[in-house]
Amino acid sequence: IQELSDSEGYARQNHWRCGESLEVPEYGHPVNWISNNTMPQHSSIAQTVRKAMKGQSLDHAEITDLFKARGHQMNFILNHANELREQMNGDSVSYVITRNINYTNICKYSCFFCAYSKGKTRENLRGKPYLISCDEIADRALEASYKGATEVCLQGGIHPHFTGQTYVDICLAIKDKVPNIHIHAFSPLEIHHGASTLGHSIKNFLLLLKESGLNSMPGTAAEILDDRIRNRICPDKIDTKTWLEIIATAHEVGINT
Repeated sequence: IQELSDSEGYARQNHWRCGESLEVPEYGHPVNWISNNTMPQHSSIAQTVRKAMKGQSLDHAEITDLFKARGHQMNFILNHANELREQMNGDSVSYVITRNINYTNICKYSCFFCAYSKGKTRENLRGKPYLISCDEIADRALEASYKGATEVCLQGGIHPHFTGQTYVDICLAIKDKVPNIHIHAFSPLEIHHGASTLGHSIKNFLLLLKESGLNSMPGTAAEILDDRIRNRICPDKIDTKTWLEIIATAHEVGINT
């Protein structure tokens, strides 16, 4: 029953599975009932969509209502979202050739949902722990540049032996071998860890990383920015307020996220 049910207990309308299916679910295709205005204009979904199309912020109840949409309501939302996308961006598509370099899967944090990090007590689960040296990271960045990459994305676990200097050294090693490559690296959690181990403020540590070659940051380690849920799934990570402050400070010093 669970296999055939969606997150709210309703029967699934297709066989698509997140992370498993290759086919694209057939949502969002234009249908006649929209043009014929058969969607009740006084319905909560229609009113919420009209509000969003005007650029107005939605409240908690309205967003929840959208997530509950099914069938024609789902198509109504997706078609209008596509219309808004066309108004904002047209059909322009951009991309970057990048390489992901995960420098360690050893992490001192205990997120309940993580199937990635390892420690001594879990050494035999899903492969062995690893830690890549700065030289190896730089070599992989150089290899990526030879293959056309203009960017490297760097992330990893919070290794218990890492300090802020570790992150600085990684950036310096890459820029020494590939001066022109864009370094997209370090989550707000890593920034917080690095700053605290060096006794720096977040701003000063970000400036140090920028001087060492950091160009932009991923907005990871966010999971969900609701502390009630964070306290259950990743209780030892930084809280929502700290995460947002680090992102804002990064923008302040000229590091995009």
